[in-house]
Amino acid sequence: MKIAGLDIGTTGCKLTVFDESGNQVDKAYRDYPVCRSAGTHEIDLSALLESVYAVLHELGPKYPDLKGIGVTSFGETCVLVDGAGTPLHNAMLYTDPRGAEECAELVHKLGAARIASITGLAPHEMYSISKLMWLKKHRPEVWDAARHIHLIEDLVVRHLTGRAQIDYSLASRTMAFDIHTLTWSKEVLDAAGIDPALLSEPVPTGTPAGTVTPEAAQRTGLSPACVIVSVSHDQVAAAVGAGAFDGSVAVDGAGTVECLTPIYDHIPDIEVMRKGFFSVVPYVVPGKYVAYAFSYTGGALMQWCMETFGKGETNETMERAYHGDAPTGLLVLPHFAGAATPYMDTGSKGAILGLTTSTTPAELYRACMEGVAYEMRLNYEALLGSGIRFERLHATGGGARSKVWMQMKADILNLPITALRTVDAGTVGSAMLTGVAVGLFTDLREAAGHMVQEMETYYPRPELHRAYMVIYERYKGVYDAVRPLVR
Repeated sequence: MKIAGLDIGTTGCKLTVFDESGNQVDKAYRDYPVCRSAGTHEIDLSALLESVYAVLHELGPKYPDLKGIGVTSFGETCVLVDGAGTPLHNAMLYTDPRGAEECAELVHKLGAARIASITGLAPHEMYSISKLMWLKKHRPEVWDAARHIHLIEDLVVRHLTGRAQIDYSLASRTMAFDIHTLTWSKEVLDAAGIDPALLSEPVPTGTPAGTVTPEAAQRTGLSPACVIVSVSHDQVAAAVGAGAFDGSVAVDGAGTVECLTPIYDHIPDIEVMRKGFFSVVPYVVPGKYVAYAFSYTGGALMQWCMETFGKGETNETMERAYHGDAPTGLLVLPHFAGAATPYMDTGSKGAILGLTTSTTPAELYRACMEGVAYEMRLNYEALLGSGIRFERLHATGGGARSKVWMQMKADILNLPITALRTVDAGTVGSAMLTGVAVGLFTDLREAAGHMVQEMETYYPRPELHRAYMVIYERYKGVYDAVRPLVR
């Protein structure tokens, strides 16, 4: 028996196949274009669907014993479709500036605190509901032709099975989902002027949608008995793939975006969460929730530094070129793609402070690492009043391979960090949930025993923590100092 995880990202999708012991045996990838201009950030979901079919067709015929495929995707982006499920327009990404006025209208009607108390989200134009209100107002001909609203996960699941269902975690990214009742919020949808009948049925994370349709089986080469599973928003899948199931552990997603994902044993203090723009998202374990604290530039900042100052060096040689463990003393505000939590300020810009003529590329590289870690420390402190209780981190993503960065984060956060062998935790988490859904594993802990592998644990060093905290106290003032100077 084989299982697979289908991870659909903003610029590409990948299908990874695992055997019954949880070992990866094959993978396929396809990318698709994203169209960005000054006023629009869009993606052609017809092209995305073609890429999904392409990876399924590449591997489907090779593995006739593929029992199930779990679907996970990026969040917020939504699309209006016709009766056959065909997208009627290019879909807006969460970074698309449209929807700001509509979000303000919704806040005016309901109040920011009320919206957050229902949805677990501080109101922001990134979420689907604002984009849908914009479409209804500015594209009435498309709105009138629409027969359904999909996000990415449920769009793909519908095309493969004919069933329109969406898991709780992705539904929550609309800002129209009640995290208490786990149903669409009539209050929010009424205020937005949107019929809830247009939306997919909310279901628990990891719910099977059924087997592939005869049409999908013919197009992909999958067995007609292959089960498609509605997994989750990609960050939830990554938390599962990191083996984090209760509040004692949080996840450090050290990828292109840096994301700290704590787990709560109950709904946290919504007002504390709202002030920091932290999401409250239903988790796979009933009664538990996760939050997202993130920086838009994690590994992306390291990549920028390498391309700009590296002169053909590798990440490893840049790390080795900096001698010793002491902080650089430089201050890097990692807002090179805007500020995420706890600011949610897309107009913020990056900054590097403290340069001299003797500053080396290796120091800059190390300082960029520090800046990302300081930003995570800032988020960690903003979360302290919300009820977090984690005492350690599980680190995934490409950044987890960097011993220097892992040790630095342990020192700055003053928490032990265990680096996991899994780079692609979202795909692993998706496959774990699929394995449970099709009966390969009895539960997620058994699945984790097969598929979550630890590499090394890094423990904080008290003397380095004290040294970093001296610099961090200065770092906390950088945003307020720089923001009025940039537009």
